Amino acid sequence: MVHHSPLIILNTTKVGERSLVLHTLSPDWGRRSFITSVPRGGGMALFQPLSIVDAEITENPRSDLWRAHAFSARHPLTGLRTSAAKSAISLFLSELLYRTIREGAREEGLFEWCERSVLTLDALEGDYANYHLRFLLEFAAALGFSPSVEDLMPFAGEHLRELRELVQSDFGSCMLVPLSGQARSEIAEILLRYLGYHTETRIELRSLRVLQELFR
Repeated sequence: MVHHSPLIILNTTKVGERSLVLHTLSPDWGRRSFITSVPRGGGMALFQPLSIVDAEITENPRSDLWRAHAFSARHPLTGLRTSAAKSAISLFLSELLYRTIREGAREEGLFEWCERSVLTLDALEGDYANYHLRFLLEFAAALGFSPSVEDLMPFAGEHLRELRELVQSDFGSCMLVPLSGQARSEIAEILLRYLGYHTETRIELRSLRVLQELFR
């Protein structure tokens, strides 16, 4: 049986010379991995972190690792691919999703929320240094445990005031909360601990250091 489905690429793993495992998020299967052939002569642009593609999925009755093929870009994401800062944020977001959402997990509406979030980042012009913090807060809500200021207090340390402002602001105001690069990094770590507590996962993201350097 062949299915047609949109996929958000979270990560890839090369298998041998000619195969690639795509770790993805989809509306029908949630977090699921598929195998595909490595494109000849390059063609890996479709599989960059947070790429959103349409694909055909062929079931394999002998394996849970179904085959994905016939890819096409669902959105061009020009903003993400031409901005070093947005590319760094997209790496952080994809690593977060990859390390937090378990294989086989399916949260209703999570794919649609992720797709909207990626398109929002792609379209933003200026004042998006706090975007990953807003994403962390909204991601917690998408998983079903929307954080209040009271929920965050045990994790907040010296950043309770900033967290209160971020939580209580609308999207536009959240982007304008003045924060140093160090404060953003520390707040991101606070929110990762909060997420890890609720998902029973220790979340350590290598891409966080890159963001700290970019948004000093």
